[in-house]
Amino acid sequence: MIKYALKCTRGHTYDSWFGSSDDYDRLKSGGLLTCAVCGDPSVEKAIMAPRVTTGDVVPHPEPKRPPEEMLRALRAHVERTADNVGRDFAQEARRIDAGEAPRRSIFGEARPDEARSLLEDGIAILPLPTPQETNN
Repeated sequence: MIKYALKCTRGHTYDSWFGSSDDYDRLKSGGLLTCAVCGDPSVEKAIMAPRVTTGDVVPHPEPKRPPEEMLRALRAHVERTADNVGRDFAQEARRIDAGEAPRRSIFGEARPDEARSLLEDGIAILPLPTPQETNN
C-alpha cells in the first residue's frame, strides 16, 4: 500500500491510498481518478514530505466533506455526465465493449447475475452508490 497526497486544478488537496504506484498510474492513465472534494478529473500528485513516526499516535483530521455528501456529489456527477440507459445497462455495456455502440460513460440498472457476467467477461463496471437519506 502507498499513500499519495493529491491535488486537483481547483486547489483541493487530500490523501488517498493505492495498492501500489502502478495502481495509481493505471487509474490515472485510465481517467478513473477524480478529486474527492469536487469531482474534478484533473488530479495530480502533490508534493509530499516523508512521514517519520515517533511512536505517538496522531489523530486523523475529520474529512472535509462527510461521506454521504461525497456520495451525493459522485452520483450527481455521473447523472450529469453519463447516459442513463436504464434496464438496458448490461446490453449497452456489451455493445460498447464490442464496438457496436459509441464509447461513452453510461449508468443504469443491472441484475446481480448480469453484473457478475459483465465482470467475468472483462467489462469494467462499478456500482453507483446511493447515499441513505436521513430524517433528522
